[in-house]
Amino acid sequence: MTSDWCPLEAELALWQAQELTLPLWWRDDDAIAATSQLEELTKLSESLALPVHLAIIPRDADEELAEHVARHLTLIPVVHGWAHHNNAPQNEKKSEFRLHRPMDKITDDALAGLQRMQTVFGDRLNPMFVPPWNRVAPEVVQELPGLGYRFVSTATPRKTATPAPGLEQINTHLDPIDWRGTRGLADPNMLIDKTAQMLRDRREGRADNTEPFGILTHHLVHDQDIWTFTQDLLGRLLAGPSYVWTAPSSKQTGDPE
Repeated sequence: MTSDWCPLEAELALWQAQELTLPLWWRDDDAIAATSQLEELTKLSESLALPVHLAIIPRDADEELAEHVARHLTLIPVVHGWAHHNNAPQNEKKSEFRLHRPMDKITDDALAGLQRMQTVFGDRLNPMFVPPWNRVAPEVVQELPGLGYRFVSTATPRKTATPAPGLEQINTHLDPIDWRGTRGLADPNMLIDKTAQMLRDRREGRADNTEPFGILTHHLVHDQDIWTFTQDLLGRLLAGPSYVWTAPSSKQTGDPE
């Protein structure tokens, strides 16, 4: 299918005409190893000069991944839960950090994830909690600042900028994958229209434009169509009114290693 970028280009032109700016960020989930797909992600990030917040599964992160991240400054490691293990019963949507276990077990895993990532990635780590499947109980969110987290990231526009004292919510807004269907690229024209509508909502005051606009990818399952669309979308946003947002590292936030 040929992509029609006209709706997005028209919206971006309005942003520029009105001298508006769009904070833009990128998150990619499920990293555990240095793979050929991660190399592709890294090359794209570097070619766009757009850092990617790499949500790494702490339990399974290996040394080669740490070495790869250390060599590439556009990769920002963040904490992707603990083991990406589904603790929900069969009749509920998958989750690792909803209230299906005692709270002390849940917070132990969240803390273990942060501590392992601090050990493996040191100063490069960003203290952001990314719950697997973008699902986390509000009660768990309240515990995150006390564990050492400064950001939490799920999906869809945030309801509040600070869901807990000392914690900032920075969500993702567009995922190009058709998870419930082909598991390839979703209809590109639908994705373009959706992006244009979300930007229109921000421009017209119906949505919070202080929240960075987040693109969510999953490098391990990308086919060429997904790579191409992601590159085209990010390139257009960067050529328009966008400026790059990146979360500060643990060192920059003053958190202990």
